[in-house]
Amino acid sequence: MTDPDRKIWEGMLSHLRATNPSVCRQWFGDLDPLGVASGVLVVRVHSPVHRDYLKRQCADSFNDAARTASGRLLTVRFIGPGDEAPELPARDTRKPVARDPKFETPGSSPQIGLPTPAATPADAPTSNGVGPHHKSAPDRHTIQTPYHTPSNSMPAERSTSVIRRDALVINPDYAFENFVVGPENRLAHAAAVAVGDNPARSYNPLFIHGGVGLGKTHLLQAVCLRILETRPNASLYYISCESFMTQFMEAVQSGEMTNFRHCFRDVDVLVVDDIHFLAKRDRTQEEFFHTFNTLYQASKQIVLSSDAPPEEIPDLEQRLVSRFKWGLVAKVEPPCYDTRVEILKSKARLRGLNLPDDVACYIAERINANIRELEGAITTLQIRASIDGRPIDLSLAKFAMGDNSPAPQSAVSIHTIIDAVTDFYHVKVTDLQSKRRQRSVAQPRQVCMYLARRLTRLSLEEIGGYFGGRDHTTVMHAVKIIETRRDADAEFNGVLHSFENSLKPGSE
Repeated sequence: MTDPDRKIWEGMLSHLRATNPSVCRQWFGDLDPLGVASGVLVVRVHSPVHRDYLKRQCADSFNDAARTASGRLLTVRFIGPGDEAPELPARDTRKPVARDPKFETPGSSPQIGLPTPAATPADAPTSNGVGPHHKSAPDRHTIQTPYHTPSNSMPAERSTSVIRRDALVINPDYAFENFVVGPENRLAHAAAVAVGDNPARSYNPLFIHGGVGLGKTHLLQAVCLRILETRPNASLYYISCESFMTQFMEAVQSGEMTNFRHCFRDVDVLVVDDIHFLAKRDRTQEEFFHTFNTLYQASKQIVLSSDAPPEEIPDLEQRLVSRFKWGLVAKVEPPCYDTRVEILKSKARLRGLNLPDDVACYIAERINANIRELEGAITTLQIRASIDGRPIDLSLAKFAMGDNSPAPQSAVSIHTIIDAVTDFYHVKVTDLQSKRRQRSVAQPRQVCMYLARRLTRLSLEEIGGYFGGRDHTTVMHAVKIIETRRDADAEFNGVLHSFENSLKPGSE
């Protein structure tokens, strides 16, 4: 790379950090800019997954950065390790390409390398600089025009494969190494790892269900990444249920059912997100039933995700419910406090951010709904820090989260509450966690639950987990009993006031 081209690249990274920090990832430091030729900045990417992710998710941001940094109408083209690069000016061997330390992390984990078949010369880029997908180097994971066989056919064992469209983009960040394992997702994670290591031999099908934003998509994409890493020639199709239905209806209307069936049945691995959208779709359920049978009988791996277990998906045919339960059904629960803290640190690390422990704890206490909200908080914090030009600290986090109070109630820990209540009532923690229902134990347990609900930001499920794994309805019942007694019993109300005053942050 020549010196002018190197300056453009460095300016692009600075522009991205300043104007679009949420796009930036620590592995951007591993990108290899080759130089500028005919108005195109060519950047070598170390795997097809990273290449396709950049093309589909980051092309506009990189093009804008290139034009800003160069003052010219430059576009950016990403090429994979097996793609042929255009002829470029001689590279300056006297100086290495500058690596931006803000995109590097000490001891960073090795990146996933995915070899691809030999590439043919790519055509000129389109207006967005990334080149049309159907003209990029032909590898098994590129999204191309539907129902066409490429002119240069796939390897012999896949010569009859059709080209698949509408595949979901795989995020390189969603590897197993970046998934935070906790008690609420341990089974689903272990099953996904087993499927990624031994597709069609461990759990088939693998059915993962849970609420919105709890990590189901991360696990599905981690399975895809692991399979593509260890079996680069595998035919893998990762798609949404909505796209399956759309392609089915289009194929019926156009008389292309044969091509449609080859598209979904000539695969080694079929991964379908949000399969619950099959509800009430009789014709689509019929087609998916036959697709499932064909793949299963051929020992091909099937991975599905849903917001509900198979038997709770409304109007789903019983024969599909039965087949979805043939393998393993694993539920993903909302993350507990400790898991949320680790998730925040992991998300920040992937963006090259230094997130102090107190900030991670603060956000984890404020947000207990799902992982997407945690990631949204990281984005908000990152943008706020960029705008203000200041490091991330607790005061910035409070401002970004809209909390201007000097001492949030969530500073009280449930362990402090339990210690205070057990000392006052002269009971053991093990008694509170037991199934004993004697009044001498039940009342202190209910008081603990009541105070935890009032003075912390823990969810009902999390509070119940501290007391022998009781469910949220038990906690709600305890809170209601204590509130009722507090209104009717002045002496008991005074005891609770004493607890609340002594447990407030800053009290002696």
